[in-house]
Amino acid sequence: MQEDSPVQNENTPDTTVEQPRRGRRRNRLIVLGAAALVALGLGGVTVATSGPDRPAPTAVSLDAQSRADAASRADRSARESSAPASPSASPTVSPSTASASPTPTKTATAKPKPKPKKTTRPTAAWVDPMPGASVTSCFGERWGTLHAGIDLALPSGTPIRAAAAGTVTQAGDAADGYGNSVFIDHGNGYLTHYAHQGRIAVSVGQKVKAGQVIGYEGATGDATGPHLHFEVHQGMWNQIDPAPFMRAHGVDLGC
Repeated sequence: MQEDSPVQNENTPDTTVEQPRRGRRRNRLIVLGAAALVALGLGGVTVATSGPDRPAPTAVSLDAQSRADAASRADRSARESSAPASPSASPTVSPSTASASPTPTKTATAKPKPKPKKTTRPTAAWVDPMPGASVTSCFGERWGTLHAGIDLALPSGTPIRAAAAGTVTQAGDAADGYGNSVFIDHGNGYLTHYAHQGRIAVSVGQKVKAGQVIGYEGATGDATGPHLHFEVHQGMWNQIDPAPFMRAHGVDLGC
């Protein structure tokens, strides 16, 4: 008895046609997947496609750990190539340092030393009428008469100076053996007398200062040699001892 051949309905899908289509779809998905893996850098995976005209696909062996390592390397290389330079790589400049202008070095200017002021020593009210002279005779009795002054000797022509400031009252020969003499009134009741001068340098009425030259030593009048006969009068012709008087005024005449 002959079996009835199955009758193909026109609505029944042709499985012989669908199977090759399904194979091709699967192969396309495999190819796309492999391409995606290659694009992600997961090399080393061998993918084979199979189809009706191609050899059967071989099994793809993927190690999960190696894929993770590969993905990590790929991700790290992408980050390092695109990451900006670390801020710490450039030297840090402090704003205050960058903006601060260099401070100029101050050059010390040497100040000139102040010139010492010339101080004029005040002239003493009373001075030695012939500084440095030797005393040849003091005030007192001599040869039975009063020697009314002090004799001071230096070489002839030595300057004679006013013992104090005052006014010249006499200048010339005073008689009584005094020779050329100068009298100075000091305005306090006292006068000084300078006798035996070789030359007189002042005139009557002239104002003189202490220490001013009034004449020069000589031996005029009753003199045995050049010297100055110096007297102090407390009122005209009232001679007193010049030594204690001058000492009281800061001058030691050596008697």
